[in-house]
Amino acid sequence: MAHRVGIIGLGTVGSRFVEQFNLHNAFDLVAAWDVDPNACSSHKDLVRITANAAEVIAESDLVYIAVPPMHHERYVRECLENDTAIFCEKPLGVDLQTSRQLVAEVNQSGLPAGVNFVFSSAPSAIELQQRLGSQELGEVLRADLRLHFSQWPRGWHEKAQWLRLRDQGGWVREVVSHFIFLATRALGPVTLENSYVQYEDGPDGSLCEQTALAVFSSQTVPLTLAGTSHGHGPDVVDLTLRGTDGSLRVWDWYRLQSATADDWVDIFPATREQLGVDAYAAQLHQLERMVDGDQHTIATFDEALRVQELVESLLSG
Repeated sequence: MAHRVGIIGLGTVGSRFVEQFNLHNAFDLVAAWDVDPNACSSHKDLVRITANAAEVIAESDLVYIAVPPMHHERYVRECLENDTAIFCEKPLGVDLQTSRQLVAEVNQSGLPAGVNFVFSSAPSAIELQQRLGSQELGEVLRADLRLHFSQWPRGWHEKAQWLRLRDQGGWVREVVSHFIFLATRALGPVTLENSYVQYEDGPDGSLCEQTALAVFSSQTVPLTLAGTSHGHGPDVVDLTLRGTDGSLRVWDWYRLQSATADDWVDIFPATREQLGVDAYAAQLHQLERMVDGDQHTIATFDEALRVQELVESLLSG
């Protein structure tokens, strides 16, 4: 029997999962709600819209929480009170003390619970980890994360303007966090050594970061970050691992390439769009395993908390 799933939050990412849950045989999307009536009305033909979030939780075996970070704590706790399995967006929040307490409560509950880091199951990330495990790169020497956004929030974030504000938004929390998670899965525990963050409206303003530089260390190699969100040019999202016998990079989110000479070679021949579809399908397959109590790769709340701790330390400069 399919798992009854509900969605709280029908913004950019929540909307994607309406489609994905409706396509997956293991899930029956039974309810959804958003604080914005326009978001609800635009999805009424795809999912039944409830009067409030409490009804979504009451009618579901699993709830996907896809609201801005400041509201995650509330809905996670309401799921715990109703013994409902949880799939939460990252970050868990922006206040570390609150998030630590929340993780303790989730762990104590014993309920199936995970966090939506796409690299927990995306084919590019899984293949990267397998090739590292087989020592295809030889001795890994370093890892470098390069990001550039000529516009932030990006065009498809039009309805999520909170992303432009530093209280809970910004591309470090939204994008860098994914790659810190991936680096931790690939290289082991990561520690922040130092960071520099620049804001367009100064240290006391409200806008999110414009430049972020950081150096991390892992058990084996250094990881550097250089990111910006000003100036022209195409978006750059590129995590490169370099070794004595070759290099691998995850770029443009879902694509994976290798190099042993002067040129990068695609490991997966599919288009970026197809790779994105494959990544979502893989995520839902692992989510099914999580709800069923089987071994799975979905990010745990503990892993999400560690990423949040690193991100907030980075942003503190």
